[in-house]
Amino acid sequence: MPVFDDRTALQSSHGVPGLIRMPSNAVIIAVGSATKVSLDSLRLDRSNPRLSGGAKPATDESIIARLYGAAELDELLQSISANGYLDVEPLIVTRGSGGDDLVVLEGNRRLAALRLLREPDLADRIASSERIRIRVPAVDSSVRGTFDPVSAHHVASREDARAFIGFKHINGPARWDAYAKARFVAAWYRSDGVDLDRIARSIGDRHDTIKRMVSAICVLDQAIATERFAIGDRFTKKFNFSHLYAALGWSPYREYLGLGSRWARHDPTPDPVPADKLDALRKVLVWIYGSKTDDAPPVVRSQNPDIKRLGEVLASAEGRHVLEATRNLDEAHASTESVD
Repeated sequence: MPVFDDRTALQSSHGVPGLIRMPSNAVIIAVGSATKVSLDSLRLDRSNPRLSGGAKPATDESIIARLYGAAELDELLQSISANGYLDVEPLIVTRGSGGDDLVVLEGNRRLAALRLLREPDLADRIASSERIRIRVPAVDSSVRGTFDPVSAHHVASREDARAFIGFKHINGPARWDAYAKARFVAAWYRSDGVDLDRIARSIGDRHDTIKRMVSAICVLDQAIATERFAIGDRFTKKFNFSHLYAALGWSPYREYLGLGSRWARHDPTPDPVPADKLDALRKVLVWIYGSKTDDAPPVVRSQNPDIKRLGEVLASAEGRHVLEATRNLDEAHASTESVD
């Protein structure tokens, strides 16, 4: 594959061209070799990192609803309805299992916005099935003519686009949130058998940062697989994955979960938490994120200083006893302090 020219202009957000600089050793696709494709041939990516962790199988309606909640889709709808679709940065697509369909690997937010503006009944279907009301702006006929066809660059497989997508959304101009970043890197690490150093070099990040991301995903996935936790059951609207990522960097959490001192030094592996510590893992996740099923708000109100304070409570037998009895982090933390 050709090397990406680090002076190439990309549309970093809709309507705002900007320059990005790739790592010097990144070998990825050249977006200049795009072709025009019909909007009807494009399909949303059900493996999009922003959409992982849902409680039910993904439909087009659920994907767009979750993008609307997580990706500022309303702003993009307003921009396209006012200015038309600025076809500057090609979508990146690969052939779907159906043969004629093209799965959008990069550009799902743009595809979702175009479909909402183009399909009058789509917002109503989303409101009915997902209980989310999306306001779709009116579109002038001259603007509607910019929607189809769109530019797309075809790659043979998902792996061929990973370095470009990873850089753009992890260290580049259109950054994902911490959870989407970690999901993307974990999927790359698991599917390719690629070492973490190579992934870090490809996306311009540090090895230890990538390692901590993937390690936290392994812990979270184990909790989900063993039904100790469900992301959809969290008490608050936003899923602050960075809370777990930060917590596992503290030795009291690792000791409480039985991860041991060696865990932080080795590459991530599936199911790292011992079976006899899975209930402890549930407690930690509910203390951090809460549980709607248990009507339990999280005891962590902000990452700083509450993640550190919760870790200090976990290191104290008295602190743990008070926290389990009261679900009050202030009282539990106070019990860990010296009487003096």
